[in-house]
Amino acid sequence: MDRTDMMHRMYDIKGPLVAKKFAARGFEAVYCPTKEEALKQAISYIPETDVVSWGGSVSINEIGLRPYVLEHNPVIDRDSAKTPEERVELMRKALLCDTFLMGTNAAVQDGQLINIDGNGNRVAALCYGPKQVIAIVGMNKVVPTVEAGIERAHTVASPQNIGRFPGVGTPCAKTGMCGHCIRPDSVCAQVVRTRICKPQGRIKVILVGENLGF
Repeated sequence: MDRTDMMHRMYDIKGPLVAKKFAARGFEAVYCPTKEEALKQAISYIPETDVVSWGGSVSINEIGLRPYVLEHNPVIDRDSAKTPEERVELMRKALLCDTFLMGTNAAVQDGQLINIDGNGNRVAALCYGPKQVIAIVGMNKVVPTVEAGIERAHTVASPQNIGRFPGVGTPCAKTGMCGHCIRPDSVCAQVVRTRICKPQGRIKVILVGENLGF
């Protein structure tokens, strides 16, 4: 058994256990061993009449979910904006969509989500607004503690995420390491820990037995 096979074997053992921990906290949670199964599971949650939007997420692209809803659902797509002002308005409208799609920066193995955000639109939608939220979570993001999740968000996710924003002058953009900066262009303005899902079942967590996102 090579290292990749060993990794997937451990994900298959751990994933269902972590899903049960999320379920105990009110999330609707499921473990899917592959990206293909995760996509089918996510689609099963989304009626074709739902207006769908999303936050910045590599994971929803990697399983094919964003391309799917672009083809099958009415969407609020901030990337279709022609001006910065229109982009902001679309992000505001997304807070009242039917289904909001996102990844997560970390998932604690006891069933909590940790997310870090610059503008706050993604974590705002996670907390309140859309009728349901679907979080696509690669097992590479599962960590043992809340503290480890916050550390991962700052030191792993954010330095890689900053690459999506050309011209940003944060320390992580220059060195690849978190400087815990307080610059206006920081992507770490909001840190949200979601420890219970209210109302119950609103947030669907799909744990995927593959490495997704960053």
